[in-house]
This record gives sequence, C-alpha cells and structure tokens, in this order.
Amino acid sequence: MPLIEPMATGTFEPNWDSLKQYKTPDWYRDAKFGIWAHWDAQCVPEQGDWYARFMYIQGQADYKYQVAHYGHPSQVGFKDIDNMWHAENWQPDKLIDLYKRAGAQFFVALANHHDNFDCFDSAYQPWNSVNIGPHKDIVGTWAKAARAAGLRFGVSVHAAHAWSWYEVAQGSDKIGPLAGAPYDGKLTKADGIGKWWEGYDPQDLYAQNHTPGTKLVWDWDASKGSSVPDAAYCNKFYNRTVDLINKYHPDLLYFDDTVLPLYPISDVGLKLAAHYYNSNMALHDGKLEAVMLGKILDEQQRQCMVWDIERGSSDRIEPLPWQTDTCIGNWHYSLDTFQRHRYKTADTVIHTLCDIVSKNGCLQLSIPVKGDGTIDSDEVAFLQEMAKWMDVNKEAIFGTRPWAIYGEGPSTHPGATAGAANFNEKKSQPLTAADIRFTTNGDTLYAIAMGWPADGKLTIKSLATDSPNYSGDMGDVHLLGVDEKLACTRDENGLTVTLPAQKPCDHAFVFKIEHGDK
Repeated sequence: MPLIEPMATGTFEPNWDSLKQYKTPDWYRDAKFGIWAHWDAQCVPEQGDWYARFMYIQGQADYKYQVAHYGHPSQVGFKDIDNMWHAENWQPDKLIDLYKRAGAQFFVALANHHDNFDCFDSAYQPWNSVNIGPHKDIVGTWAKAARAAGLRFGVSVHAAHAWSWYEVAQGSDKIGPLAGAPYDGKLTKADGIGKWWEGYDPQDLYAQNHTPGTKLVWDWDASKGSSVPDAAYCNKFYNRTVDLINKYHPDLLYFDDTVLPLYPISDVGLKLAAHYYNSNMALHDGKLEAVMLGKILDEQQRQCMVWDIERGSSDRIEPLPWQTDTCIGNWHYSLDTFQRHRYKTADTVIHTLCDIVSKNGCLQLSIPVKGDGTIDSDEVAFLQEMAKWMDVNKEAIFGTRPWAIYGEGPSTHPGATAGAANFNEKKSQPLTAADIRFTTNGDTLYAIAMGWPADGKLTIKSLATDSPNYSGDMGDVHLLGVDEKLACTRDENGLTVTLPAQKPCDHAFVFKIEHGDK
C-alpha cells in the first residue's frame, strides 16, 4: 500500500533537528494526572495481558483457556474473539464522570493494540470496531464524552508491532491430537467463503505473509532475531495513524514503541510526528497544543517529544516534562486480579502520583475495562477513594511545578530507587511517614508527607533556617483540609509542625507553606 494520506506541512519537518523545536504545552504540564482505558477485544476473555499472542502458544495458560472456552486456535482464532467483543453495557459518560471525580485532567483511549484491531472508524483497517464486534466507533465515542466533560483527549497506538507480535499465529501444536494443524494466522480472504468473516481478509488483521523471526524484538533489530516489516506494512501503518489523527484530533498521542513506531527501520514515525505537530498547530491558530509520547529516548529525542517511562519513574527532577504510564492491575482486564483483590491501592497510586509530580512528571493511569464496557466494584471503590483525596489536596498537584529538590526522607537516599527506567516500579521501596515530596505554585510551597507521624509532630529538614533551598522569611503553614493555623517552629534542624488531633484525609498529607512576604 502506498502512502496515501498527505503529511501536513508547516513548522516541523520529519527529522530530529526540526522536531527539537517542540515545547511541551502548558495544559499538559498543569494536568499531571490522566486516566487511560486500555480496552479492546483482549478484555473479553478476562485473562489479562497479551491474550491475542499467548493463545497461540501451546502450553500457555491463555492457550489452554482458548481451547477450553472458545475452541482450538486452528479453528477459532483471535479474529473470532474480535467478533465476540460487543461492549454491550458500556456507558462512557458515566465512566468519564468517575474518572473526572478521581482527578483526571485528561483521558486516553486505546486506538489499537498489538492485536492490530482498530477501535475506531478506520479507513485503512477493515478489522475495526465499526465493522466488526461492537459495531461502534469506540474512540470517537470516548472523545465526545471526554471533551463534553472538559477533559483533554488522547489516544494510544500500539499496532506497529503486530507484524512480529502475531507471528506465533503462523504456528501449530507441537504435540497432541491436532499437532501440525496450522493456526489461523495464515488464512486469506478466499478462506472466508461461507464463514461469518466472508469478505474480510485475515491478513489485514494478522499481517503474517512473511517468514517469522526467531525472537520478538521491540526495536526491530534483525541481528537479535527480529523479522523486519516491509514497505507496504509501514505505509499502511502511516495511513491508519494519519487517518486517526485527522478524524479525532487528539491532544495527546501515545506510541508504545522504542522512540517512534517502526524506528529506525522506517521514517514513518518521523513523518507521523511532523504531521501530528503541524496539523495540531493548524487547529490552534499556530499554537502547538500537542503531546506525543515515546519510550527509551536519548537526550536529543527528549527535546522532540515527551519521554514516557512504562511502569517506572525517574529518580530525579527531570529538566523536561515526562510521564509515567502504569496500571492498577493488568493492562487488559483480568478477572483473577479482581477476585483476589490484587489491584494497586489508592495509597500506592497517590504516593506514586506525588512522587512523579515532584519530579516534573505526569501520571497516565490505566483502569482496566471488562469486555462488556463496565469496570468492577473494586475499581469503582478505588476511584472513589482517589476522589476523596483529591477533594482535599488537589491544589498541591494540578498546576504545580517542581521545587529546588523533589523530596527528603529514606526514599531519596542513594540506592532507594531503581533509577529512571521502564518497569522499575516494584524495585523502589514504599514511601512512609518519613518521606516528603515537594511541589510549588508561585511563591507557595507544598510539602506532601507520605504518612501521619505517630508522635503528632512532623519535621521538614529541608526547611531548616540555614537551608539553601528556601530564602527569606516563612509565612503561615496550613494543613490542607484543616481550618486552624498550625503551631510550628523553625530552627537549624528544620521546620517542625504540630499536627492536629484528627487527620484531614488518608494516604498523604499536604502542608501549604506561604512565603513570608505574603
């Protein structure tokens, strides 16, 4: 397929030197917190992540589930699961209201995953949610609901990897009664005569008309065993993504890729970046309001887009805005996670949010959605708990900027964190009452204590009288959610605050410190 969709022209060209003109928009720097619906047909089996790949690997739990509940993958493949996705109980306005109450300032919808199914009215991928499955424009409906609620709207794009991610669909059982019977990854349009999918080509979904690699490699390095997509595949991905951008005008565009989609084997990612920025500027009278996210960026690339750290964080105040994306459970809905009550707690997520914001970052948090379009009772309770905390403390989060240092306490000592890297969130030690994070808004400093001291006093060592980080006199100190002025003393040991008898909230506690000249 040739490049059909024209690339928008303007300030940005598809090269790194031109993309370095990028400046992160203030709306995103102020937002700090967004919620993500990582939702497609892989949520139907309720088995968690990567079902569309693992169902084709004999011996995997998802393979066993597929055989037991739907049929053998030589007879019932993921194309059939796509058709089983109905989203029959989906109430997007109700969900968006819950997300907004929990503090979300932006909402992100999954446009497609590695399973290559477009969750929108796609002009270039016939396997989409309007033609098959829900028969609904999922992205368009999410966009309408989010914007009606006053939230910025984003999309996440993962489909660049379908070429190699789906290669297991070319396989077959190695043992057993159906050993050697090919899975459905090599089916073509001609095989659909008389079937429910007649007229559709499974190769538009699986993209498996090629020799598979020996290993799934995220950066397409053939020397490591990766197969390499051909020009037609790269061009189709470009057309699909430009179509997505042009139809829904997302404020945020998240790529689940090393740097950019299909980089460095193709310049498609660079062209998409230039198109996205230029088309966004045209929509906003020459002002760039777009946020584009990529992973594993070098220092130059972090000037061209926003650096995303998956399920991890930075260990310092980053000079440029960045983002953590994580989930309270599995990316795709897992019934087992709910039944065993294994979601992240509000306490964990609030601590994570405060830590990220103190380091110049934002948090994009996924709340898994069931195949029918609902969320479970534990997820509702989690969002309600987030909302209670935000009602008291949101001014220390939204619209803030980092202070001179991000925090103090045991968690700031060398070795307490795992550095700035993907998937490091389980390696950092939990935050306690001895840990504090700082944010600012103008001359106001917020000190966020990650727990309630047992002795009724909190000493903030970074605010000692000889601190190089706080010059001038200190004004009033308030605990958000408490009307009374707090008794406090300041000396060479720090600022010591006497706490009220009752906590104003749970999870983390914000001390608002005014400058003395106010």
